[in-house]
Amino acid sequence: MAKKKMILDLDTGVDDALALAYALATPDADLIGVVSSFGNTQVETAAQNTLKLLELLGKSDVPVFVGAAHSSTTDNFETMQVSMDIHGKNAIGDVDLPDPKTTPATTSAVDFLIASAHQYADDLVVVPTGPLTNLAAAFKKDPQIADLIGNITLMGGALVVPGNVTSYTEANINQDPKAADYVFKHAKHLVMVGLDVTLQTLLTKQETQQWRDLGTEKGRVFADIFDYYIDAYYNLDINKAGAALHDPLAVGVAVDPNFVTLLPLNMMVDVNDGRTIGDPSRLRDPHKNNYVAVEVDEPFYLERFMNYTLAVLS
Repeated sequence: MAKKKMILDLDTGVDDALALAYALATPDADLIGVVSSFGNTQVETAAQNTLKLLELLGKSDVPVFVGAAHSSTTDNFETMQVSMDIHGKNAIGDVDLPDPKTTPATTSAVDFLIASAHQYADDLVVVPTGPLTNLAAAFKKDPQIADLIGNITLMGGALVVPGNVTSYTEANINQDPKAADYVFKHAKHLVMVGLDVTLQTLLTKQETQQWRDLGTEKGRVFADIFDYYIDAYYNLDINKAGAALHDPLAVGVAVDPNFVTLLPLNMMVDVNDGRTIGDPSRLRDPHKNNYVAVEVDEPFYLERFMNYTLAVLS
């Protein structure tokens, strides 16, 4: 069987940085490129953060493509204050990294997604950890790719727990509900890794200390970045036990669904309130193209996550 090819679509903040490290460490997929998006920060900052982190991790050969600067229904984007409070003003825990030697690719994110879908088809895994604006735009530009991409595993949404923006709405879906609804309804195979499971996978300073103990610059930087996030979770009273591994869990599930229990459920996004919920018009359809993670084996995942990050940061 051909090795899976992975594209990350990151609005590179703190947990996106860990998703990137996990994607580079997993032996089950080749990271062929990273698409940047708005969300935790502006799209240009997200792209620069990705380039900086790739350089730090010795992987500057992975290309970065600039994606959408705002949602499909607006003409500008302002980073929310709560995003800055959680991720820092530069979105990576206010940790200062040198300017990258590489620059983003000249190809657009949408064209890269389309070309990759045609090249790899079923072997392509796309993991969006921000809004679904880039994917929706790619689907609309070339409708054929919706049936080519083998697996879309996203971090976003909430089915059986409250949202983190409103009582229903999760932040990534909230950034562009219309694009999310389009992708949910048109994807061949989509897995939603939402707050239902990501809030159960917590990292603490015990784990980040293990990165520090490696004695490497990579280990120190990643520990500093995530400690900022843990402190923000504590100070903002989000969770005093640790900080959630939102985005890296989606990468983990993309290559190994055994981490979670999946509920087959054809879904929609309510474009008015951003709620991710079963689609009444497709509930009786025997063919399911959407799956929702509703339970997670946290010890199993955390052990794998730490093994991978310790390897990539050493």
